[in-house]
Amino acid sequence: MAQIQIKLVKSVIDRPERQKRTVKALGLGKIGSTKAVENTPQVAGMIDAVKHLLEVTEL
Repeated sequence: MAQIQIKLVKSVIDRPERQKRTVKALGLGKIGSTKAVENTPQVAGMIDAVKHLLEVTEL
């Protein structure tokens, strides 16, 4: 599977608890943190749930 890089660009403050847990499960903490992950259907669903907080690029 292809690798994608995700970056947290907006804060999780004042977001629903479910979105906060999704961002944490993706391995992101503070604004500006990045992580390279495999593009699996599970990860794609998690990214879609919080896409308004993230910046996604393919590697």
